[in-house]
Amino acid sequence: QAQLVESGGGSVQAGGSLRLSCVASDYSYSRSYACMGWFRQAPGKEREGVASIDTDGTTWYANSVAGRFTISKDNAKNTLYLQMNSLKPEDTAMYYCVADRVLGYCSSPRASYWGQGTQVTVSS
Repeated sequence: QAQLVESGGGSVQAGGSLRLSCVASDYSYSRSYACMGWFRQAPGKEREGVASIDTDGTTWYANSVAGRFTISKDNAKNTLYLQMNSLKPEDTAMYYCVADRVLGYCSSPRASYWGQGTQVTVSS
């Protein structure tokens, strides 16, 4: 079974930075991923796509994070990253790592594989 394990969440003040990591621990699944990405969900709100990256390196960002967040992937380590700078209180949410075998699905709630999430809290 695909396993995506997130880490790196925490509490920071507005303007601060965090780096989230997601390890795809089962290589039999991860070698077939066409894309990986990050979603987030704040209390009382729907899940929203944050960023995604395809196997060819193409990236996508939500308008709300473009210019502040950077998604990257270390294939040798089977690890996905999300560098978050200039954090705002509205970035507070549970952040989820996602993956899929279909290009484009990692910016969509249709993504097949989801991690358990890591909490990010930004105080003003």
